This record gives sequence, C-alpha cells and structure tokens, in this order.
Amino acid sequence: MEVFKYKKPLSLMSQSKRFGLLSVVVLILSLGLIFTKGFNYGIDFAGGTLVQVKYEGKAPIDKVREAISKDTNYEGASVTYFGSDDEIVIRTKMSSKALGEDIGDKMRKLLAGTGEFKVRRVDMVGAKVGSELREKGLMAMVLAIIGILIYVSFRFEWRFAVASVMALLHDVTIAMGAVVLFSIEVNLDTLAALLTILGYSLNDTIIVFDRIREGIKTIKDPDLGTIIDESVTRTLSRTTLTSLTTFFVVLTLFLFGGEIIKGFSFTLLVGVIVGTYSSIFVASPILMWLGFSVSDFREKEAEKLKREKEKEKMRAMYEQGTL
Repeated sequence: MEVFKYKKPLSLMSQSKRFGLLSVVVLILSLGLIFTKGFNYGIDFAGGTLVQVKYEGKAPIDKVREAISKDTNYEGASVTYFGSDDEIVIRTKMSSKALGEDIGDKMRKLLAGTGEFKVRRVDMVGAKVGSELREKGLMAMVLAIIGILIYVSFRFEWRFAVASVMALLHDVTIAMGAVVLFSIEVNLDTLAALLTILGYSLNDTIIVFDRIREGIKTIKDPDLGTIIDESVTRTLSRTTLTSLTTFFVVLTLFLFGGEIIKGFSFTLLVGVIVGTYSSIFVASPILMWLGFSVSDFREKEAEKLKREKEKEKMRAMYEQGTL
C-alpha cells in the first residue's frame, strides 16, 4: 500500500531553512516554558503521598477538603477529580514516615460521613527517594543518547550520528515543553514515554538515513540536497503509514486509556508527531549543514570495497593453497 505514488522527488530541502526556523522558534518557546514555568513533578520525583478515592455517585469534593483539613498532616493537600466526577485524588507533600503506618485506614476515618467510598490506591514516596529517582531518570536519558551517538557513528558516519542526536534532542525538548505547557504531571510514566520517543524517533531517522546512504551509492547526481530529496520521497509513504498507525493507537490510549496513563499517552502523542516531522525536516537538513561531502563518502566506500575484494582474493588463494 502506498500513500504517495513516487513519480518525481519532492523539493523538500529547498524549504529546509523555513523548517529550521520553525524548529528553532518552537525549541526556544519550549525551553522558555521549561525554565520559567517548570515541571509539575508528581510524587515519583517530588516525594509525598497520593490517595485515590472512588465514591458511589459524584464525589463531594468540598466536604473532602473540609474533612482532611482537620488533620495537620494534610495541611496544603490538593484534592482534584481524577478522570470522572466520582473519583478523586488527594496529594500531599508529607512522606509516609510523617503520616503514620496505614494511610488507607486513616483516610477512611477522616472521610467518614462524606458518603459511600472506597480507597482504591495509596502511593507513598519519600523526598529522598523521589530525588534519587529524578537523578537516575535523567542519567538513563543521557546514557541512552550517548549509546545512540556511539552506535550511529559506528553504523554510519559521525555526521549522521550528530544529526540524529540533534533531532532526538529537538523531539524530547519539544515534548517536554508540551508537558510543561499543559501542566502534565511528570512521573516515571512520563519518563518512560520520553525514552520511548527516543527509540521511535531514532528508528524513523535511521530508515531515512539508510535510504540516503543507499542513494549516495546509486544516484549519479553529486548534490546532497538532490539525493536527500529523492531518498526522503521514496520513504515518505512508509513513514506516513507507520506514523499514522502509531498515532491512532496512541490517540486511542489517550482518549480511552483512563486518567492513570494520561501523562504517558499525551507525551507519546506529541513525540510521535514531532519525531515524524524531525526525521524528515530536521535530521536530513542538519546533515547538509554539517558539511557532509558526497564525493568523500564515495571515495571512502570505494576504498572499503577495494579492501574487501583484496581480502576475498587472498582468502581464495589461501584456500586453494597458492600464494
């Protein structure tokens, strides 16, 4: 199945400066949001206690706030609806040590008289553990990027590696900017989504780069822009179909997956859109701007091929017993 019938190459690289400008503007806005507004850390990273309560019928949120305000341990706690009007979450910065041994029982006593309810979940993370999780999460992302840089350098060439990593940083930064803009809670699920974006976006970029490398060998035109245009046009149908399939799956998760995976699916939704865009309009132009030389690459490939043929010849002579 083909969405776009290949007839002639689309002139994508002639618009590279416009797309580059668009990416720079969105990146600056995302960084501005991250450094000014900041992340809305969940209890995974900030520490604290989260209690999820489900009522039979609409949750009396004002009564709940009044009931928990009687306990000083819950001073400053936030009470919000969770997905529907009959379910609420109570968040407090107090850790388990300060709150006592059984938060579920304590909450049942506090909320007695507010209606029929069930405590469905109690999550507790100490402030120190939250800080450690945040540091380890950041470390996981940095190590993943370094690993990608080494792998792509080994598999392709250093300019391909730098271009793919810059595209990945572009995707992750914009996804984090969207998370900050919509005040999505940043927890381990959000971190998992960001790492998934790294893998998804890299997969798309590698496919485009692989086709460009093939194009350098087969297309006679020495102009890199022309080779990229033809190579990207040939992969456009595959990229569009894959991205649309993934997009609709993640959109279904976002719409019907429930409140508990809202942060994960939202981050992934943004990542799929930005990752598809960057594999075509960000990674390939960066390759041009880094001064990648088609003639140098062809010379290196020719030398490599020559060495391989000489090795084959030597091996054949050795096997036949003649040198």
